Amino acid sequence: MAMAARLSGGPGRVPVLWLGLFAALLLLMVSGCSTETHLSFLDPQGPIAAAQREHFYWVLGVMAVLVAGPIFLMLPFFAWRYRYGNKAARYAPKWKFSRLLEIMSWGGPIVIVVILAFFVWRDSHRLDPYKPLASSQSALHVQAIGYDWKWLFIYPEQGIASIGMLAMPTGRPVAIEMTSATVMQSLFIPALGSQIYAMGGMVTQLYLLADKPGRSLGENTMYNGDGFHQQKFDAVSMTPDDFNVWVGKVRASGIALDQRSLKAIAQRGTRAELLAALPGPKSQDGNAYFSGVTATLFPAVVKGTKDGTSVALSHSSQQPATSDAEPTHKPAGPATGKAR
Repeated sequence: MAMAARLSGGPGRVPVLWLGLFAALLLLMVSGCSTETHLSFLDPQGPIAAAQREHFYWVLGVMAVLVAGPIFLMLPFFAWRYRYGNKAARYAPKWKFSRLLEIMSWGGPIVIVVILAFFVWRDSHRLDPYKPLASSQSALHVQAIGYDWKWLFIYPEQGIASIGMLAMPTGRPVAIEMTSATVMQSLFIPALGSQIYAMGGMVTQLYLLADKPGRSLGENTMYNGDGFHQQKFDAVSMTPDDFNVWVGKVRASGIALDQRSLKAIAQRGTRAELLAALPGPKSQDGNAYFSGVTATLFPAVVKGTKDGTSVALSHSSQQPATSDAEPTHKPAGPATGKAR
């Protein structure tokens, strides 16, 4: 009780409001910092997240200057001006019209809306998830399928796939096609930027780029059942040479993605439950890696989910793995489910 009374605003004491504001500011400053895994767009690992951070600071500045600023400046003035016993303050309870008050009441919100609308309109076009990123390198093609409760990342040009890890070479754009084999889901890598929905029977698209090596958190932000909180993965950016080495290791030691493996993946369960059900040797990092991936898997999942039929692998139409430097497929999809 005594402590609460002290914090509530006695002489020389710090009000609870200011303590809360200071704590919120401190949390905002450190929320993007991480020693191993990058968690937030406030600690950007690519140009998209950096642009989103810039947008956030602009909007925060506008709100602070035009909304919070006048409130915190005028509140002490009104409290002092109209304090009890101040006979100099004019008391006029009956009035009909004030031009100055009307201008202030309508002009302020109009200015705020116009400024915020400019930033939202500009950055909505600049950060369009379907807009290819400017680069001298061709984009790495990746296909993402959302299951309950895991993400399957397919590298069709390399003939491999992974669950629990999205690997990408630093400095090279990544073109991600995504769909869901179950309910609507949402793929989000905050430190790289953007969030976009994956829907059954439909294909959405996302372009990302990591400009430095590192590990970033990826997750599903659309609730889809008991294992929702475990549907996370690591987005790992590495040098091009390291990426080629990683591709070679997965090709050599990955589990064959056959009908049995695909059935285990489609079962509702976490990544740990999947690893227990998969045949063959398991990886040491808690992820699942697959080789011999057919080029027809992703479209077959899209069609099967849309039609409500089971997915059958067509090994006869499997394309040979090609060099990751020259993709043979250009991703395309309907402009649905956008959200950056």
